[in-house]
Amino acid sequence: MSTTTTPADNGVDVEFLLGARDALTAEPAGAQFTWRVSNTWVRGTHSQSTVQGFFGLGEEQDTARDFRFEADHPELFSAENHGATPVEILLTSLASCLTGGIAAVAQNRDIQLHSVRCSIEGDMDVRGILGIDTDVRNGFSDIRVTYTIDADASPADVAALVAQSQKRSAVYDILTNPTNVTVEVAASA
Repeated sequence: MSTTTTPADNGVDVEFLLGARDALTAEPAGAQFTWRVSNTWVRGTHSQSTVQGFFGLGEEQDTARDFRFEADHPELFSAENHGATPVEILLTSLASCLTGGIAAVAQNRDIQLHSVRCSIEGDMDVRGILGIDTDVRNGFSDIRVTYTIDADASPADVAALVAQSQKRSAVYDILTNPTNVTVEVAASA
């Protein structure tokens, strides 16, 4: 009696990713990417952000992209609640980056995923951003990420998927390591 195993299909083209890794190892200048977002104030604390195109592989890429995001604050802060708060969008970015990584690592390791769910909580003392107490940090004091994953793998293998995703996550790195951020005001036209 013979058994046939079906390869994992999590929707990630690992061969392409491994080829890209090889190509960018040979040509590291192509690995320099610039991601861009433009943001426009609407009213109150409501703003709209647009993602269109990016620079990579030595030239402009995918200029047909057009993704839009709404950000605002809840009515509790005397706002109009037209979108998620910027810190909620940040948590969404972390969840999305880690989850995408889990799918890619699982595909590379031939582990079939059935479901991946993530919940993230971030603790913040708003006295800092309101200027009540200058000793209180403006940002999160703690972020907790919890995954529930159903996969054809042992619990140890699932934990290894999450650990490898965390190790390679750009957003996790941005949040846990210092990043140079420059804010300036352009001359008015």
